[in-house]
Amino acid sequence: MSLQTVLTRRLGLQHPIIQAPLAGGGDTPDLVAAVAEAGALGFIGAAYLTPPQIAEAARAVRARTARPFGINLFAPLPAPLELPDASPALERVAPFYAELGLAPPSIPASASGTFDDQLRAALESGASVFSFTFGVLTESARDAVKERGMFLIGTATTVDEALALEKAGVEAIVTQGSEAGGHRGTFAGDFDGAMVGTMALVPQVVDAVAVPVIASGGIMDGRGIAAALALGAGAVQMGTAFLTCDEAGIPEAYKAAIIGAREHDTRITRAFSGRPARGIVNRFMLEVDRAGGADAILPFPLQNALTRPLRTAAARQGRAEFLSLWAGQASRLARRQKAAALVARLADEAEAAVARLAK
Repeated sequence: MSLQTVLTRRLGLQHPIIQAPLAGGGDTPDLVAAVAEAGALGFIGAAYLTPPQIAEAARAVRARTARPFGINLFAPLPAPLELPDASPALERVAPFYAELGLAPPSIPASASGTFDDQLRAALESGASVFSFTFGVLTESARDAVKERGMFLIGTATTVDEALALEKAGVEAIVTQGSEAGGHRGTFAGDFDGAMVGTMALVPQVVDAVAVPVIASGGIMDGRGIAAALALGAGAVQMGTAFLTCDEAGIPEAYKAAIIGAREHDTRITRAFSGRPARGIVNRFMLEVDRAGGADAILPFPLQNALTRPLRTAAARQGRAEFLSLWAGQASRLARRQKAAALVARLADEAEAAVARLAK
């Protein structure tokens, strides 16, 4: 027996479990397909992929499973009114480049504005679900997704954001609690004010909107799933739990860092990408944040482009101190296992938790 909700029925799932989009290589086709085959929803995090890479990733997933899967993009962000002086940021990271044997850093290229091309590739991917974060899609983009028959999901960190997404016509909303690892999805208001915990955020969004709600942030086992369902969510979205699966495409040093992290070992930082994100504290985060001053960190996505060579080299060398170790606040609950085994364990734990409450 599995726990069924309006979302599991609508999306054709056996379990109310969604593998979060893990943009940057974590969600390999093997991971996405394994999650789907286990009866949950796997996601391709396509935000950093070119259109040909999106097409190839989708083909690889479809070759491994006939079950539903999703695809995710970042909503386009407005370009800065003027490009900042990059010199302080270059000077800040230059010693790290040298330590890893890289040539001195140069000014990263501006964002090329490829969202429309990425969207076209996503629409051709064969995915059943399209999700987005960092804002609200344009009406034309939303219409294009729905014309393909794809289920549309947006991401909110506050009730006001959830209401804006519902007004825009999304069919479900991911509520990203402050415990969540990775980039904050905040798009209306300031980031600090939107640091609302999952336990507080989910029921308030459930009461405010008519569409199904997906709980995200700090959920790592079946107890968390049962709690989210009790709060009114129709499913959960989990990222950190899937990063330590055998099929996840992150470096071994990153997986080891998650397994060894404690609940108080993460911080919100702009050091790696220029946008607030939660990750495990390491040397790069501490030294860049300690430098102080907004000039030492470029806005997203320029800072992300500036640090990418560092992160790539660090991954090859097994240097976790230079990796963006995105992770949530419940890392003590992380396990090393196959994705199918994780989904099965989560489902069993959630059912057991509900049964205990029923008694």
